[in-house]
Amino acid sequence: MYVKKCRKGHEYYIEVTLINILKMKKVLLFLSIALLVSCSDCKEDGQAGRLEVRNVIFMIGDGMGPAQVYAGLTHNGGHLTLEEFPFVGLVKTYSANRYITDSAAGGTALATGNKTNNGMIGVTPDTVAVTSSLMEAHKAGMTTGIVVTSPVTHATPASFYAHQPSREMYEDIALDLEKSGIDVFIGGGRAHFEKRSDSVDVSTRMREAGYNIVYNEEELAAVQDGKVGALLADIDMPRASERGDYLPSAVRKAISLLDGGGKGFFLMVEGSQIDYRCHGNEAVPMAEEMIDFDRAVKAALDFAKEDGHTLVVVTADHETGGVTLTDGSYETGEIECHFSTGDHTGTFVPMFAFGPGAEQFTGIVDNTSFKDKFVELLGISVE
Repeated sequence: MYVKKCRKGHEYYIEVTLINILKMKKVLLFLSIALLVSCSDCKEDGQAGRLEVRNVIFMIGDGMGPAQVYAGLTHNGGHLTLEEFPFVGLVKTYSANRYITDSAAGGTALATGNKTNNGMIGVTPDTVAVTSSLMEAHKAGMTTGIVVTSPVTHATPASFYAHQPSREMYEDIALDLEKSGIDVFIGGGRAHFEKRSDSVDVSTRMREAGYNIVYNEEELAAVQDGKVGALLADIDMPRASERGDYLPSAVRKAISLLDGGGKGFFLMVEGSQIDYRCHGNEAVPMAEEMIDFDRAVKAALDFAKEDGHTLVVVTADHETGGVTLTDGSYETGEIECHFSTGDHTGTFVPMFAFGPGAEQFTGIVDNTSFKDKFVELLGISVE
């Protein structure tokens, strides 16, 4: 704008105002374009800025309380992958009939959103079957998987697919797994499929139904697609100091098999033997199991960071051992622990979350709160 005459500065004032408005329009246009680009992957549900959750990786450290996490961190030189999670909270763990839960009731609460009695799997206290978040994902057409260091028929993994009045009914739980349609399961428990009291070879039946059943990590590594059951031990996998890269490698393999189906996936991972070492009051082996679980967490987190549409949530079913750290050293990795019991305790367990929707996993929550959040974030309609 050219101003011939500036009467009392008014025309000059108008000129500056118009120029500023033009500049503001350019800035607003730039911001609008940036916002459109940044939201190109947002949910089409009015929740601007939130990326769509396509995949969930739910990781459970069996027996993992705050002291177990810190023991692993200390033994690992002062660092764990869990420190990278931006959202943290605490979880209450009591069961329907006990202040101190077991893994069956704790797993059922985490998986299905329902409290049940200790020892019961995937049912309410009056034995009504309840559906887990993993099975809701399966019904919605997503691929599903389980990776554990226990038998795949053990209490926590069983809570995600089985419905039995007792966690000890391993052979019946194996039949529930056969019927579940889960795409990938990796862990121990071969005896419950092939060395059964009824002489039924469940593995053979699953092969006939289209599963690739394998018995060692080399055979598993060679599998590239399809439904896979890896039964890598008769009962439990070896302890952390003996099983090498099994758990993080199995997590990576499960993700590669489950990803790419187009409808997303739900993977449950359990660091089962943190609990075992705490039952035995074994301080260093407990820390080794914690570090091994954290390496599996890293495998999941690496994928989630690259993918951008994967929610990773880490928690525990209960604390085991009543662990107190009495001394330690980041430099040497030495830890000194006091165990107040060889059983479970009623303390809070930690919760960590990363990825789209992770902000919903904070504060003090009940162990029944996870299923509803998962199905809502995945956009699953539950009947």
